[in-house]
Amino acid sequence: MTMSPSLSKFTLTAHIIFSAGWLGAVAGFLALAITGLIGQDAQVVRSMYIAMEVVAWFVIIPLSISSFLTGLIQSLGTQWGLFRHYWILIKFILTLVATTLLMLHMQPISYMASVVSQKMLSNTELSSLRIQLIADAGIALFVLLVATALSVYKPFGRIQFNTNILMSGVGHVQRQSWGFYFIAGLICLFLIIVILHLFGISLGHH
Repeated sequence: MTMSPSLSKFTLTAHIIFSAGWLGAVAGFLALAITGLIGQDAQVVRSMYIAMEVVAWFVIIPLSISSFLTGLIQSLGTQWGLFRHYWILIKFILTLVATTLLMLHMQPISYMASVVSQKMLSNTELSSLRIQLIADAGIALFVLLVATALSVYKPFGRIQFNTNILMSGVGHVQRQSWGFYFIAGLICLFLIIVILHLFGISLGHH
């Protein structure tokens, strides 16, 4: 079902606002995580990790879910579609995976906030977890920047569902567009990452 032009503009505006807010919130979270690692003042370090939990729960998560839903509505309710262009499908997958991993990483964020609410941390205490929070935020920021770039450059063209059939003396050979294999590989890669996180096998996980 195609949305009216006014409704399409409204959902597009909302999607841009939520996406930009998500990107900015993750950048702010990364700054807090870095300050929490390198900060010398114990009270400042403590406030950084408490602030990170607040930002994650009340800013990043609502913005990520809103961005995902408005993007899905925008693609399904307009002529762009969800499975017509590679860049839209890739962006959808990136957003879905980023949102999923964010949910999975709320536990260590809340754990750090719980620890610092009870005591002051030394410079070396829980260092691997503190570095992991920086790495997670950096990866999330990179993924969101890639998704933003996809929206601007719109690469790879349209998805070709019909395969090209080559006639030969021994029968028929089907050739899929290289973009199909790129999408399939991307999906498999992110599924592996999600599974590793679910089983607690990610880098330096606690």
